[in-house]
Amino acid sequence: MAAPLTLLFIVAITIRAVLFRSSLADLITERVEVVSPLNAWKRVVEGLALLDLGVSPYAGDVFHETPLMIYFFHFVIDYAEIVFMMADALTALALYLAVKDYNKMVFRKQKYALEGDRYPLDCLELIRTPREMLYIPLKVAMFYLLNPFTILSCVAKSTCGLNNAVIALFILSTIKGSALMSAIFLALATYQSIYPLTLFAPALLYLLQRLYIPVNWRRPSFWLFTTQYVFMYLGSLAVMVCLSFFLLNSWDFLTSVYGFILSVPDLTPNIGLFWYFFAEMFEHFRLFFICVFQINVFFYTIPLSIKLKEHPVFLIFMQIAIISIFKSYPTVGDIALYMAFLPAWNHLYRFLRNIFLVSVVLLACSALFPVLWHLWIYAGSANSNFYYAITLLFNVAQILLVSDYFYAYLRREHHLTHGLYLKRKDGSEATLVLK
Repeated sequence: MAAPLTLLFIVAITIRAVLFRSSLADLITERVEVVSPLNAWKRVVEGLALLDLGVSPYAGDVFHETPLMIYFFHFVIDYAEIVFMMADALTALALYLAVKDYNKMVFRKQKYALEGDRYPLDCLELIRTPREMLYIPLKVAMFYLLNPFTILSCVAKSTCGLNNAVIALFILSTIKGSALMSAIFLALATYQSIYPLTLFAPALLYLLQRLYIPVNWRRPSFWLFTTQYVFMYLGSLAVMVCLSFFLLNSWDFLTSVYGFILSVPDLTPNIGLFWYFFAEMFEHFRLFFICVFQINVFFYTIPLSIKLKEHPVFLIFMQIAIISIFKSYPTVGDIALYMAFLPAWNHLYRFLRNIFLVSVVLLACSALFPVLWHLWIYAGSANSNFYYAITLLFNVAQILLVSDYFYAYLRREHHLTHGLYLKRKDGSEATLVLK
């Protein structure tokens, strides 16, 4: 598999290098679907300019990246294009290794279940084979590197690509069973944008399950391990926040970064659900609806964790998708991360109900974004309602996609427990309904 993976990296980096040198690079950098007030490269450059002048980058209302990010770019600003290309390559490699290790674990659990006769005889056709799973890690890497959303995000030098790399390294560390590295990368992802806090639950569930697989090893108790993981996570997060304070000698970044994410003061149009709604909102209702909108990202964590407690990797996929849909300043780079996991669930295709319709809607919306933007901003023959309508449709399609995979996953697990061909008491064929 080394040769195809190497070829994939060469092709992906070549495409990005060509686009960096093309006339399209400046156009892509300005697209509101690709960059947001949080991760736009021109805002990073502005923050660096202020830092070089001895002024706090958070003095104005332009820069909203974290202090560690700006000091990182302070040293690599001359190699920014290489950094973003390497970030994409690192993300793809981490996802490749993570899915490869996850597939081994799935096959091992499946083998134990078959040896124990836990599966009904009529559902053996649902069993995954090594041949079927062989190329899945490569497909995951390809889905990330060659996804137009990822390419556009890289060419625009959106810092979303670096956030994706951190989350991918967190997923790899978790699946490898390294609690310390998992906690550190999760803390770094949370430090960058708050929302990855919801990934704490699936990470802990996976590590606990991995810890309790060997029945004859000495291992810490449930509460001891949970306390250790919480301590490592909060300790890492506290170190990053304190280091940020020592770098700037100020707590201004808390309001400029986290306050900005949570309060959504910049209503620049994007592919999210916030901007239009709050542009039309009466000021005295704003705080209430900000809380309602923001809680969406965190609200689903507990019920999904209860329902998918036996399947934490799929829960990670669900949480990343929810973050990309409901965060305050989403971009296409966020969507590319969870879409990279779709090949890992190729065994669910037979149970998907709306995949063709959703795929067509996503493609149509992606094509219509720049068209309606041009009609609104440049031609003057449309207004913000047109652009927000296509944004709503795009997000509805994402919700349908994620819920369809959720339904398919639960249905397959139900069949593996109760059989593929369900019968009523009278012997007639039964229909499975998700409630």
